[in-house]
Amino acid sequence: MNDPENGPSSALDSACATLSAEITGLSALHAVLGRSHALGRAFIDAVTLIASTKGRIVVSGIGKSGHIGRKIQATFASTGTPSFFVHPAEAAHGDLGMIDRDDVLLLLSQSGETSELAALLEHAALHALPVIGMTSSQDSTLARASTIILNLPHAREACPMGLAPTTSTIMQLSLGDALAIALLERRGFTATDFRAFHPGGKLGALLKPVSRLMHDGDAMPLGTPDMTLSNVIIEMTRKAFGCIGITDDAGTLVGLVSDGDLRPALTRNLDTTTAGEIMNRNPITTKGDVLAQEVIHLMTARRKAINSLFILDEAGRPAGIVRLHDLLRMGIA
Repeated sequence: MNDPENGPSSALDSACATLSAEITGLSALHAVLGRSHALGRAFIDAVTLIASTKGRIVVSGIGKSGHIGRKIQATFASTGTPSFFVHPAEAAHGDLGMIDRDDVLLLLSQSGETSELAALLEHAALHALPVIGMTSSQDSTLARASTIILNLPHAREACPMGLAPTTSTIMQLSLGDALAIALLERRGFTATDFRAFHPGGKLGALLKPVSRLMHDGDAMPLGTPDMTLSNVIIEMTRKAFGCIGITDDAGTLVGLVSDGDLRPALTRNLDTTTAGEIMNRNPITTKGDVLAQEVIHLMTARRKAINSLFILDEAGRPAGIVRLHDLLRMGIA
């Protein structure tokens, strides 16, 4: 039997209480990000400073703030803001040499009194480097040493004892994400730019142009309008895409015969009926520079999914064909 004090219901109550505390913290953060609030104005200043710097963003923090700082730095890097993370203890033992005169420091400390940040603050003061301090204490050492203070509102930690950083770290992370996205939008960072920083895995595949994923050349099932249905069936069976593209004398795609088009025509004479008589004259197609994620949407965002899609060149000629099954197998869809 479950202990009523520590059973599943109690665990769920605890989880909901944790989320409620963190939502309350995020709501408080959201409320003070307007232009009429100090944090809102500081946020604008931070975005302007980072966007105009010729160097990189040096992120640092210790403990939980350090873990959050690493994630913020990773988001900066992946969205076009040059950055790196310096562990404050390592900074005091040689890593200060990694920091250039054109860099900007983003230092995280909930209390603003993290002694491990002292070497970084001294280095910044010595070389006149701008410091963006993210803290919940406007009167702290970090706040006083900062060029721009991102002063987080006070909020109750989700920990029952109010000790374990929970709500405060969620707020730090969210404000860091907000900085990264604001900078992304300011720079006009595009999906093409994003792909350059994410070449691997499912995300990298989603952001590839479909020309990188298509079957081309002899792999394409192609025929002409005067091809008989018996030959259409042979070509469709041999290429196994469930369709055949129909081209004119110039090689332009003028139609498509799919399994669905073929079945009703099987009662006809297969040696005299031609592809041109049954083909779909307005098939859905796309271009080779369209991203895989857009092609997936094109193939699936309809009552009946398209199993295979032709990719056309600028002249309307088949350059390749992509199969939904292949995208699924690659983990893209």
